[in-house]
Amino acid sequence: MQTAQAALWVVVLLVALAIVFDFMNGFHDAANSIATVVSTGVLRPTQAVVFAAFFNVVAVFVFHLSVAATVGKGIVLPEVVDVHVVFGALVGAIAWNLITWYYGIPSSSSHALIGGIVGAAMAKAGPSVLVMGGILKTVAFIFISPLLGFLLGSMMMVAVAWIFRRTRPSKVDRWFRRLQLVSAGAYSLGHGGNDAQKTIGLIWMLLIASGYAAAGEAQPPTWTIVVCYLAIGLGTMFGGWRIVKTMGQKITKLKPVGGFCAETGGALTLFFATALGVPVSTTHTITGAIVGAGSTQRASAVRWGVAGSIVWAWILTIPASALVAAVAYWISTVLF
Repeated sequence: MQTAQAALWVVVLLVALAIVFDFMNGFHDAANSIATVVSTGVLRPTQAVVFAAFFNVVAVFVFHLSVAATVGKGIVLPEVVDVHVVFGALVGAIAWNLITWYYGIPSSSSHALIGGIVGAAMAKAGPSVLVMGGILKTVAFIFISPLLGFLLGSMMMVAVAWIFRRTRPSKVDRWFRRLQLVSAGAYSLGHGGNDAQKTIGLIWMLLIASGYAAAGEAQPPTWTIVVCYLAIGLGTMFGGWRIVKTMGQKITKLKPVGGFCAETGGALTLFFATALGVPVSTTHTITGAIVGAGSTQRASAVRWGVAGSIVWAWILTIPASALVAAVAYWISTVLF
């Protein structure tokens, strides 16, 4: 562990870089919160991003910091972390986010960050520093979150179809255009609650390692919580329109009722994962829920080729960001 003598300018630079990552997380994952509500025409894009950003920030008052604790202390041993490990982790995560954003692939910012932490820590001290319990829990939810989203999204579609089987389609559409505002708000709340905490956890890890926070404190400094929630909200306001198109139109075509079921199923999954302290992927979750809602119409309603390419991005995210993070770690040991 580094001492309090760690260069202040390095710590400030890395905190700033972490906030940039948090902003990019909101920017990159804005599609998760608003793709369905935009593609169904319930809100215009500018309205949707402001709406989603508001609920991203409000999440600070709703969720405990269990995910931040997992990222800060449950992925790698805290004593191995130093400014070089944090630098490597951030560069690995940001690089993968930029690549997938450029190609319009809805990959996971969460798993990019986890992969970055793992890659940089292993580059420093090998696999013995990994906390396998936290990593296995995170990896398990790569599969659990989309499957749970799929299950809840499809079950809700079946339930709604049965409940409203004698109601005119135009009336159902009108009701669910309003209800989709509730589901989109709930999903944005879950997005902010889970994703902002990952950056909080990383900054907390950095402050402890550099001697600017005590290892025994129950939660990180208040300023880190406020800044990270605001940063992810601002990122969401700028939106990632390339990925909005993929999530909202290319996987399957959704009507307001489908959008409501997908968002509600995804939101319930995020609330469950956040309560367990699992840094889950909001991208995986909403993709599974969208596919679940779309597949209840007919299997051909889902463009399985697009969904398949997204799954490949999920599989590659952790190893790819870990590799970049390891290289960035070695470079940083030369630079500072």
